[in-house]
Amino acid sequence: MAPAKVYGPAMSTNVMRILVCLEEVGAEYEVVPVDMSTGEHKRPPHISRNPFGQVPAFEDGDLTLFESRAISKYILRKHGSDLLRESNLSESAMVDVWLEVESSHFDGAMSPIIFQCFIVPMFMGGATDMGVVNESLEKLKKALEVYEAQLSKSKYLAGDFISLADISHFPTVYYLLASAHASVLEAYPRVKAWIDDVMQRPSVKKVTEALKMPSA
Repeated sequence: MAPAKVYGPAMSTNVMRILVCLEEVGAEYEVVPVDMSTGEHKRPPHISRNPFGQVPAFEDGDLTLFESRAISKYILRKHGSDLLRESNLSESAMVDVWLEVESSHFDGAMSPIIFQCFIVPMFMGGATDMGVVNESLEKLKKALEVYEAQLSKSKYLAGDFISLADISHFPTVYYLLASAHASVLEAYPRVKAWIDDVMQRPSVKKVTEALKMPSA
């Protein structure tokens, strides 16, 4: 069978989320670049793969998917990974809970920081809006307080086992660590140790080694 195709720039956090899952299961894949600077993601044929004109899109044989967390679950299910803990109802429910937290609270706070600290100055030639960054950092701190408390009860977010809920944080954490605001983690030692653990995972290291991220 032909390798799966992941459409989008490899530096996209949502693309990175898929790549780390593909690395986790040892699947063959091809990253197909999409030039977002020219609006390629808003035009055919890409919108036939992702009708919202966003990245990523994913093709595996005749199946086409979009939305990175749904794609991640598909990859892990197809290859029988235990990162979803689907053999245990309560554990899989906790994985789902913390995936929702990641999407709403962690990614929700980090996305404006990434946009302002990396996209605006490096790709748009603009100046970082520190008002937006500081507001988002306050939201991130509130989330990190909850994470710190959770990680006082278990080694990982959903329990004493690593799951998709943990590694799904890697893309935005990658940018946080490369930014001028990584020091925010110093106030949360359990979160910092958890991040260090996740970032040392072989699948994560494989994806990050292929990227060249300038500091911001």
